Amino acid sequence: MKLNDKIRYLREVEGNLRGLNRAMTQQELVRAIQQENGAGKKKAGKATISQSYLSQIESGARPHLTNTTRLMLAKFFQVHPGYLVDDPEGYHSELISDLRTAEDKLDLWLVGGAERFRRDPALCQALLALANHSDSRRCFLLIESILETPALLDRLFHVLRPDASSLAAASTQPLPPKAVKRSTK
Repeated sequence: MKLNDKIRYLREVEGNLRGLNRAMTQQELVRAIQQENGAGKKKAGKATISQSYLSQIESGARPHLTNTTRLMLAKFFQVHPGYLVDDPEGYHSELISDLRTAEDKLDLWLVGGAERFRRDPALCQALLALANHSDSRRCFLLIESILETPALLDRLFHVLRPDASSLAAASTQPLPPKAVKRSTK
């Protein structure tokens, strides 16, 4: 895993831990670090970070952290400073199969998708729920099976989300034909 992915992941986790049900924005992270370090002003021995620096890290433009920044972020996120570096190619923290590696990649992809669709709270939450599930891959295989079974999607949606199913049904129903005047002769 690359450093920029780790920072995005940590923002996601921190946002959920703080009850936001989404990733902290970069600006929220900067403010939280400043508050933790005291009044937002750089004091002797108190490190801070700017939003632009954080953006460079996450975009990959700045692939390495200074030691001061690494220690500050590690303290804030409560992780070991050694976590905040790129993992070597093929590195795994535990013995896992190729399937588990694919599961991790799928989960990261889902978290990234949730970030992209954060303006659609229902979709964002659904993507995060899939990412947080212990077997995301199996969930997707189940979705495929549901889609391949005619009318099952609508039936499940009606039973599991009745409030939303009426809205979805209304948006997919064709408009009624315009009334035609019939002349009577």
